[in-house]
Amino acid sequence: MTPEQTFRTSKFLSLVLRHQPEAAGIQLDEAGWTPVEKLREGCAQAGKPLTHEDLEHIVAINPKKRFEFSADRTRIRASQGHSVEVDLQYAAKVPPTVLYHGTATRFLDSIREKGLLKMQRHQVHLSAETRMTMQVGARHGIPVLLLIQAEAMHQQGHLFYQSTNGVWLVDHVPPEFISFP
Repeated sequence: MTPEQTFRTSKFLSLVLRHQPEAAGIQLDEAGWTPVEKLREGCAQAGKPLTHEDLEHIVAINPKKRFEFSADRTRIRASQGHSVEVDLQYAAKVPPTVLYHGTATRFLDSIREKGLLKMQRHQVHLSAETRMTMQVGARHGIPVLLLIQAEAMHQQGHLFYQSTNGVWLVDHVPPEFISFP
């Protein structure tokens, strides 16, 4: 696969495994898994054929580690970011003292008022590092990095989860736990 093909296929897999499984004629189980062979068949029927090796390559090199195989490598799912109903079955964890969220400056007024909301996703995404976080914020305009007082939130009863790719997940970040630039 060329880098461009890898990129386009990865975008399609994100759509299918996070938002619209019907785009490839597949179904996700309650934890977001689908059989690899059903996904490959569905991708082929949608005009996006891929070999098992192509799929292995995309999962291995995705910089955000968006996808994961089951232990026996017969099923695949997105690590987080779903807009369809799934229960990824991550256990609650104690977060680090601070986490980060990248956003665009045009959203700051709303965030100051309401905090970080999950919007169409199941949870708010936070990170322990800043590089990728700023890239995420840049997708929507001029990026800004928000510092989240995660330990304080946890002490107030907010539950945090960590996906297999290291992204921290929480239902809502109230504005009082956000340090604004």
